[in-house]
Amino acid sequence: MLHRNETYLLGILIVLILTISLISPKFLTARNGFQILKSYAYTGILSIGFLFVLIAGGLDISFTATATAAQYIMALILVSAPGTSPLLIILLPLLVGVALGSINALLIHKLGAPSIIVAIANLNIYYGILQLASGGQWLYDFPEWFQQLGRAFIFKFTDSGGVTVGLSVLTGVWIILAAAGFVILKHLRLGRRLYALGGNLEASRRAGMNIFGLRIFAYGFLGFSAGLAGIVHALNTQTVAPNALVGKEFDVVAAVVLGGASIFGGAGTIGGTLIGVALIAVITNALTILKVASYWHQVFIGSVVLASISITAFRTLLAKRSERTIDVR
Repeated sequence: MLHRNETYLLGILIVLILTISLISPKFLTARNGFQILKSYAYTGILSIGFLFVLIAGGLDISFTATATAAQYIMALILVSAPGTSPLLIILLPLLVGVALGSINALLIHKLGAPSIIVAIANLNIYYGILQLASGGQWLYDFPEWFQQLGRAFIFKFTDSGGVTVGLSVLTGVWIILAAAGFVILKHLRLGRRLYALGGNLEASRRAGMNIFGLRIFAYGFLGFSAGLAGIVHALNTQTVAPNALVGKEFDVVAAVVLGGASIFGGAGTIGGTLIGVALIAVITNALTILKVASYWHQVFIGSVVLASISITAFRTLLAKRSERTIDVR
């Protein structure tokens, strides 16, 4: 069942889709819908990983640097040693992502530093090292199997215009990760402990929870998601640049916060995050179809996020006031 916040968001999403469809018939088509799902697969994957860190009470925005580093290392091997096993090619960026995410958790736990400070520092360190090592060089012309995988479908059909459309394998990866995240957060003890950690750190420590282990998992999961998003992004674009994902942090943070997650920890759901990603994707795609200048996109998205946060805060304030009792004796 959807939570109340998710129900509101879903209602807004449906109204938004119907409104845009009336303005532009090009919007509500199978071709555009499946293309949106494919284009925003990497954003959705990053959002799921980021949600885990937020729930656990952390705040890590270095995931784009992690994803870029992971995909660049993968691309280097694809170009320099095209005969390398595809399994190794896929595993390597995932391992790089987990390693970089775990480093963040280690620094935050051992140094006792605010997570956002560590994240900003590592964001710049990872990007800086990558720029120096790569010299800003773009990588492309990948092996045929990699190109075919990027074009592969789980199922496909031909639309009325004679164009082949369908559910991309890249979208399927996003769906599988979302399902795994849902199971962890909803049905496993590990998920409940992550919520407890983000809700009250001191109470979790007194309850005997392994705080370090939970942080390693949350940040490692974000790193894994970043590595996976790096693979998906490279498969979709078939090019890799050392600055390809710079500035994409906002879309991810906006989607997760819009989906109802709290930046203070202990709250958030997979369902809400998916709806948040859908809202960001629909708004951006609609503005593109309507030929609105690209620099207005972030203005619109930022305004929507600010309005959502304000409404949530106002509802929370009203709920707290309604819970108060007045002793008139």
